[in-house]
Order: sequence, then structure tokens, then C-alpha cells
Amino acid sequence: MKRFHMHMAVENIDQNVKFYSTLFGAAPTVRKPDYAKWMLEDPRVNFAISARGAKPGLDHVGIQVDNETELADIHSQLARADQDMLAQEGTSCCYAKSNKYWVQDPQGIAWEAYQTLGEVPVFGDGAAATQSGAEVKAACCAPAAR
Repeated sequence: MKRFHMHMAVENIDQNVKFYSTLFGAAPTVRKPDYAKWMLEDPRVNFAISARGAKPGLDHVGIQVDNETELADIHSQLARADQDMLAQEGTSCCYAKSNKYWVQDPQGIAWEAYQTLGEVPVFGDGAAATQSGAEVKAACCAPAAR
């Protein structure tokens, strides 16, 4: 089953964890010094925040899938959208190892489709990405906006 994903950049992680925990009525599922994630069922969303020096606000949105078949289906849909696509296999980002596809919508907002393969102890590992016309903003996470 698919889950909507939203990642926000924040200035103060502790203030934001308190705010979003109150808003969602739940503590984060994952909590690190620079990162927090809530895996909510109602609404079904993976909501994450990080304080890593990025401009505060929306970082990227996406769709998290449970298996390779769902990821292949989303990949096909993204390919039909006729946007430059970035593929990342086995990349480590946001304390998780994942297979991902990235595109940007017409406004330049980064969208990721991904399957989480497991947890990792670091925010990112700098895994290489294969590109189809897309630039990489950092070793992990969203491609650079146009």
C-alpha cells in the first residue's frame, strides 16, 4: 500500500518535534538529533523534518511504496510524465536505505517515489545516482530545483 511522504526543512528540531507531536497526537517513529519522522496511519503519511541547514519550508514530497512491483508501477507513471528523472538504487538518506526515483513537477518541486529497504545509522552516505538530465542537489535527497 502506498503512503504519501512530505519532508520539511526546519530551523529548530526540538521546537518542531514538539509542535508536530502535538498536532499528530503521537511521538516521532524515528528521532535523531537532526531528524524526526512520523509514520502515521490516519492520515496515511510519512511526515519527516530535518534541521541540516537547508532553507526552512517544504523540501520535497513523494510516494513511499511497500514493494518492488509498486515502485516499478510508479516508475512507469513518472516516465510517462515526460520529465527528467533521477534514479538512485540502494542509496542511504534520512537514516534509511532505499531505491528511489526523482522528478520535478512543472513548478520545480521535487517528487520522490521510493521503497525503503532498511535503516542506516547516518543521515546519508553519498551513494552515487544515475541521471537522466537531472542535477543532484546533495549526495542524498532531492535533486536541485530548476
